[in-house]
Amino acid sequence: MTRKYRLLTKKEIDQLISQGCSCDDWTNIQVAEQFDTGKVKTTKFSGNIKLGVFDKEFTFFGGVKKPAGISNATIHNCIIGNNVYIEHINNYLANYIIENDVFIENVDMIAVEGESSFGNGVRVQAINEGGGREIPIYDFLSAHTAYILALYRHKPKVINAFEKVIAEYTKSVTSSMGLIAQGAKLINCKTIINVNIGVNSTIEGVYRLSNGSINSCVEAPVYFGPGVVAQDFIVCSGSKISDSTLISFCFIGQGCELSKHYSAENSLFFANCQCFQGEACAIFAGPYTVSHHKSTLLIAGLFSFFNAGSGSNQSNHMYKLGPIHQGIVERGSKTTSDSYLLWPAKVGAFSLIMGRHYKNPDTSDLPFSYIIEKDNDSVLIPGMNLQNVGTIRDARKWPKRDKRKTPDKLDYIIFNLLSPYTIQKMIKGNKNLNRLKISSGKPSDYYFYQRCKIYNSALNKGIRLYEIGINKFLGNSLIKRLEKINFKNNKEIQERLKPDTPIGKGKWVDLAGLIAPEEIVKKLLTNIENEKITTLEQADSFFKSIHDNYDTYEWTWAIDILQKRIGKKVNEITSWDIIEQVEKWKKSVVDLDNMLYEDAKKEFSLNTKTGFGIDGEETDKQLDFEQVRGKFESNSTVSAIKEHIIEKTDLGNELIERMKKVT
Repeated sequence: MTRKYRLLTKKEIDQLISQGCSCDDWTNIQVAEQFDTGKVKTTKFSGNIKLGVFDKEFTFFGGVKKPAGISNATIHNCIIGNNVYIEHINNYLANYIIENDVFIENVDMIAVEGESSFGNGVRVQAINEGGGREIPIYDFLSAHTAYILALYRHKPKVINAFEKVIAEYTKSVTSSMGLIAQGAKLINCKTIINVNIGVNSTIEGVYRLSNGSINSCVEAPVYFGPGVVAQDFIVCSGSKISDSTLISFCFIGQGCELSKHYSAENSLFFANCQCFQGEACAIFAGPYTVSHHKSTLLIAGLFSFFNAGSGSNQSNHMYKLGPIHQGIVERGSKTTSDSYLLWPAKVGAFSLIMGRHYKNPDTSDLPFSYIIEKDNDSVLIPGMNLQNVGTIRDARKWPKRDKRKTPDKLDYIIFNLLSPYTIQKMIKGNKNLNRLKISSGKPSDYYFYQRCKIYNSALNKGIRLYEIGINKFLGNSLIKRLEKINFKNNKEIQERLKPDTPIGKGKWVDLAGLIAPEEIVKKLLTNIENEKITTLEQADSFFKSIHDNYDTYEWTWAIDILQKRIGKKVNEITSWDIIEQVEKWKKSVVDLDNMLYEDAKKEFSLNTKTGFGIDGEETDKQLDFEQVRGKFESNSTVSAIKEHIIEKTDLGNELIERMKKVT
């Protein structure tokens, strides 16, 4: 923006007056050297005013052009940059810095009243509607910081330290002047109070915005569309809020979309969430939380990589002490239509919830399961989702659907379907399932686990599926570690197998998208408690380091588990041990891919062709189906499965041949 200003000349003042302008004290107006009075008409000024140069045309949809300038407005205490267009301010524009190339047309009111932090420091009552897990939001809040703030309440020193630095940041951005940043467009809006508006934002037809920040950027502009009402909020780059959506006390992260009359309060939405038509109350929506249906309510829960089916619902209220209950749905889970969960409950990663569940299940140590309703019981089918082709499809699509265009990503995401986080649960799950068999003393038709019923056949199949998943992950890690190296002897293999860091053994956790060894998370918490980490930037750097070192930490965990399963230390492992593990891996990969192949085939069965070829014969049904859905063998997912079998088999055989050459 222009920094050199001067007072208006008498001639300029006279011309402005002749053009319908007025001001209580013309000496309070300063203008840029090249200021053209012809560009300002029918405007009332008050307070301290600075005006730039207006010599640009804006081009709009349909080829319409409008020249920069100000007309039909009341402006109080504003700094207005170069090439700004302001037209038809129906009430007034007050206490704003308006940067270059901003376009404002047909707006009722834009104003800052007193001092504002523009949404920073607002306390969002997520996960537990009864309180106790409030997260003070700020411009650069990450899912991982929010996770610790919400769920590590057993570490009060950490919470206090985080809240202190967030309060300091909030104080640093508190001002009596708002900002409408360069290139922003505000068109046909009602009331905007105490809102900072970022670079290249488009604010179109909103009804009311108050106490918020719209953190747009050049690479990823923010869009606010018609009918939106938002208060006490922060919205990050690349996000879209539109179609009469209502939000209050919300943080909306990068690349999110809330639209089609969605309603949310006291909720957090992180990278790439998509929520339409339904309702959210007191939720922590980790990355890729999706809800597309009008009748869906998400309430008082933690979710991530989650897909809510139509009519999904949860209850957090026993009508005794209020809405104090909460739920955890670990990453990658789904609910079918009309599913219901009575909180408190905890659902394991990548699970499918079908039906209504009233008995507060905890399936966190049995991931990839089906949880279905049968005769008012919650029936658990362990590991079943491992052979569901939809699970694989989801895992492949998430990285491709990352809408975050900015180089400064707030959330550090590990997309891996199989990771130390999920495999540790499979290992523990198998121990639990085997323990159930032993504890019953004799074969049984079914067993009870965490208020769920597990039928004997499902238990045995779950053990087998988990073993396949464990072997696949460990083989993947082993092959990746040994690829493209010709070893002369076992000693060279042993040297390569040694971990690069001791960090990674033991338990792993999922910090709302960032999978990490528990010990490194504990180190972060200790550093915060001991004041070795004292700024938000330092905490963010720590999260980035975890993300960047994920593969290194993963190998430390994998080789530790491999040693236990082989029964040898690293310095005792031979090429024949490697061959044995790779053979297990090959069988697991092929077995699992064949299950996925058969599952995919169900989508092309006779039943799925019902309704095709509506007025024709059987051959017409087949042809109509193929025109719409394609042929089974040419389906992209099916082709990928077949190619995966060949590719992985060749990869395993190649390593086996290299191992056979070792002396």
